[in-house]
Amino acid sequence: MKKVILGFSALCLVFTTSCKEDATVKIKEENVAQAAQRDANAGNFPVISFDKVEHDFGTLEDGTPVETVFKYTNTGNSMLVVSDIKSTCGCTVPSNWTREVAPGETGEFAVKFNGKGANQVRKTVNLTTNTEKGNESVSIKAFINPSANAGSASVTPMQ
Repeated sequence: MKKVILGFSALCLVFTTSCKEDATVKIKEENVAQAAQRDANAGNFPVISFDKVEHDFGTLEDGTPVETVFKYTNTGNSMLVVSDIKSTCGCTVPSNWTREVAPGETGEFAVKFNGKGANQVRKTVNLTTNTEKGNESVSIKAFINPSANAGSASVTPMQ
């Protein structure tokens, strides 16, 4: 058994020492330059600044559709990319967003809300971006007066 372990150890030693080439031979100058450029730009994330982070539609009658526009500015030093915008429910639909915004430029997106609900309603819209955080959010809110038919359903007591 000692001979097997000794032989296996010798074989491993041969493999580990035979693969040690000079690593500097494998390094390409162009790759070093690209890595240096990438590392220099690593902290230059785009920064998104909104004109408002919440929009209040005020008081609405149940079922009244409304729409607003959120504007955002890239206050960072690299291209802002907004890859997706989704809302927390189907009653709020974001659309027509500016996908790429250069530094100093402004983009926008529309949010349509169907006005359904009762009392105070708040919905969140999430943006997937290439900012350092990776996602941003804005919200809408409204106070919805219940429709006259909402409370008229008859209730039969349990027996």
